[in-house]
Amino acid sequence: MSTKVILAFSGGLDTSYCVKYLQQKKNVEVHAVLVNTGGFDELELNQVEQSAKKLGASSFKVLDKVEAYYNKVIRFLIYGNVLKNNTYPLSVSAERTVQAVAIAQYANQLNADFIAHGSTGAGNDQVRFDLVFQTLAPKCEILTPIRDLQLSREEEITFLKSNGVEASWEKSKYSINKGLWGTSVGGVETLTSNTPLPEEAWPSQLTQTEGKQITIEFKKGEPVGINGQNLGAVKTIETLNALGGSYAIGRDIHIGDTIIGIKGRVGFEAAAALMIIKAHHSLEKHTLSKWQLNYKEQLASWYGMLLHEAQYLDPVMRNIEAFLTDSQKQVTGSVKLTLAPYRFTVDGIESPNDLMNNDFGAYGEMNNAWSGEDVKGFTKIMANQHRLFNHVRSTDGSITKKK
Repeated sequence: MSTKVILAFSGGLDTSYCVKYLQQKKNVEVHAVLVNTGGFDELELNQVEQSAKKLGASSFKVLDKVEAYYNKVIRFLIYGNVLKNNTYPLSVSAERTVQAVAIAQYANQLNADFIAHGSTGAGNDQVRFDLVFQTLAPKCEILTPIRDLQLSREEEITFLKSNGVEASWEKSKYSINKGLWGTSVGGVETLTSNTPLPEEAWPSQLTQTEGKQITIEFKKGEPVGINGQNLGAVKTIETLNALGGSYAIGRDIHIGDTIIGIKGRVGFEAAAALMIIKAHHSLEKHTLSKWQLNYKEQLASWYGMLLHEAQYLDPVMRNIEAFLTDSQKQVTGSVKLTLAPYRFTVDGIESPNDLMNNDFGAYGEMNNAWSGEDVKGFTKIMANQHRLFNHVRSTDGSITKKK
């Protein structure tokens, strides 16, 4: 009986090599699967399917996980306003986790003997895939030809040509990975520390120059529409990506610590993610208490770090998600943004839960719920700890000796 290998297949050089190599060297049925977490249209999906068939894959399957990606990961990144190193919305690391989970589940459904992926030994993705596969599909042996053989691009191309695979494998100047929550951009410039990506490297080019104001609608922390139109979360994100991309909004370069201990630098374009997170954070500042905001920021930072570090399956992630979800009960309203070339501003919010309620007072203007005498007593009590500290110290900073 033939053994089955489920291959995470993108149609690129590395995964194309894996199809042929696994067939020849492992003598297995290769079942190619693409997990769609956004960024593919029907034409592109059909092209990947045709590529898999030409390579001789026993089957090809598209697993549509766009909605699952939003529900299981992205909405918590929004709730937490997660930007790694205050910059990066975790576009790739978030989607890789969802893809790995879907592939593991598919491998179990097909009673596969092996799971394969085309990661190299130099990045984070190998850890994310391996960890999920080992946890959710422990009976499947993991095969990683590119990592194990330490192949150069030229060696892969030579092998494919020798096996009758004629295709244009000319190396693109820039590596692009597009998904619902953002697009990563890698090139020779990101291998150094001092060079920006040139204009032509960015997938979305500036086409709109006249400023435009929009509103993003939120319901219990989730983005649900634009300009009063209810679109649902995923469609709202897709629409904002297209709209923001036309203004070249959302470009940046992230420098971070990888799971394997080295620094990594990558360009990214994430118009929707940055607009939504900044708008959502502004709405939260109006609708949540001081201590909710404080504890949310701490837990969200841990959530983003653990997600990046391939710890999505740890039960603490479900605990943090429960907290983040509960914190969003009052985060409903609309946020106004003005879009301009390469940037946007958050102009203001409207919410039935706005805590800038003038029934109590207007900051710097009037106080309706307390008196000046109340403040005098309040500050006198607050000052006690400071007075005590200074009382037991001498003027030179040393502790006063008690007699």
